[in-house]
Amino acid sequence: MASSLFLTDRDPVCPASLLELARARPTPRVAIARASAKLPMTAAKEATEAGLMVPVFTGEPEVIAEEAEKLSWNISGYEVIAATGEEASGKAAALACGEGRADVLMKGHLHTDVFMKSALNRAAGLRTGQRLVHLFHISHPDGGQPIIISDAAVNVSPDIETRRASTRQAVALMNALGNTHPKVAFLSATESPIPSVPSSIEARELAEWARSEIANADFSGPLALDLILSQKSAAVKGMGDDPVAGQADVVIVPDIVSGNTLFKSLVYLSAGCAAGIVMGARVPILLNSRADPPVARLASTALAGIVRAD
Repeated sequence: MASSLFLTDRDPVCPASLLELARARPTPRVAIARASAKLPMTAAKEATEAGLMVPVFTGEPEVIAEEAEKLSWNISGYEVIAATGEEASGKAAALACGEGRADVLMKGHLHTDVFMKSALNRAAGLRTGQRLVHLFHISHPDGGQPIIISDAAVNVSPDIETRRASTRQAVALMNALGNTHPKVAFLSATESPIPSVPSSIEARELAEWARSEIANADFSGPLALDLILSQKSAAVKGMGDDPVAGQADVVIVPDIVSGNTLFKSLVYLSAGCAAGIVMGARVPILLNSRADPPVARLASTALAGIVRAD
């Protein structure tokens, strides 16, 4: 019972600024891998009605039609690519994106491993030579600047090169959102490089690399979470002059446990709206979860449209 006291009873809010920015861009065609279930069809309907996508359905046509009818949604004007089962539906959606018939790839009613295998299949044509990285755009229900968190869903133990890719993609994402000089923090458990804490040594290495390789951004690391989020903590610890401490726009995490814990903490303790996107492929990839609230799915679709059009 005591632990539940930390949970917020507030509902997340999809930021209006994100929706407005997405609607100002060309509406993307979104290939939904196995749309033949209630959740992906509901998400597609809401995003379509919000002006954020033109759906391209893949899956069992009769089931797609049935789910659309349950939602009182006339989908006769949209493309339906017939495919039976998870693997075939995933391949069909990925191929539609690879052939230029769709601009965004969205996970529907299929397992994540099957979906990502379809996206990574060379025959789909989505590989670019870049590493695939997952980013969360998390916004507070009261507004203010969002925060970007790296790999909380795809790379379990990202090596230095993968975290470099995450850093580049996160800066590019912030630029697409209108932030021309983002502040990037490399997370560890301390602000001092300590050999017994490998992530702190790697964070220093990443910060030094980023300062020499990426323009128009500030970088700092290692930083513990209090120094990333709290200006008061930064002042108390004598880091008030650090350009990132207490005001980070981006957090690059050392592993999936850190990223997943941080993102879920912001969601469940602060009602953050988490829009997730996989970058590094030819098109943005959306890894929607059954646990995602409708506003998060809507925000993710908006984010993909912004990135795709940038």
